[in-house]
Amino acid sequence: MVALALAAWAATAATAQDVAEPSDYRMDDYRAPVPATLDRGTVIDAEEAHALWQTGEAVFIDVLPQAPKPEGLPEGTIWRDKPRPSIPGAVWLPNVGYGALADVTADYFRAGLDHATAGDPDRPVVFFCLADCWMSWNAAKRALEWNHSQVYWFPDGTDGWAFQDFPLEEIKPFPTP
Repeated sequence: MVALALAAWAATAATAQDVAEPSDYRMDDYRAPVPATLDRGTVIDAEEAHALWQTGEAVFIDVLPQAPKPEGLPEGTIWRDKPRPSIPGAVWLPNVGYGALADVTADYFRAGLDHATAGDPDRPVVFFCLADCWMSWNAAKRALEWNHSQVYWFPDGTDGWAFQDFPLEEIKPFPTP
């Protein structure tokens, strides 16, 4: 079983080498092989992410989307958001990794990023989601465009983190204003 998982992991890593970094945001098909680079950002693996996490110097931003509560549920229906096991201490900013953001979502992203970094655009920040998720790449690219200077992209996300048996904890989304 472990051998199969390692083989799948190696195949994914090899595929990433073949994906060209686009000049603009990824606009669709967000769960697909990602590039191995992020212009002006630093790409890190699970061990490097863990080392940054252990120092406590970097802020970790989880951008996994969150499914909205379906409209038209019958009265009395109980709705529970899907739990998000993530890197301990991470700030979850769901839905900010799409290629095009509505103004309200961009404002939410800026507010969450400002909160997480205490308004310091030079504070190291690590963006992640799941493996093969363009949302974290888009979010990291956007932070760079917003003049954050130490942007790290962790393309293996919580999949790579869990694979290394690093701790996970359930987190809740950063509140909307």
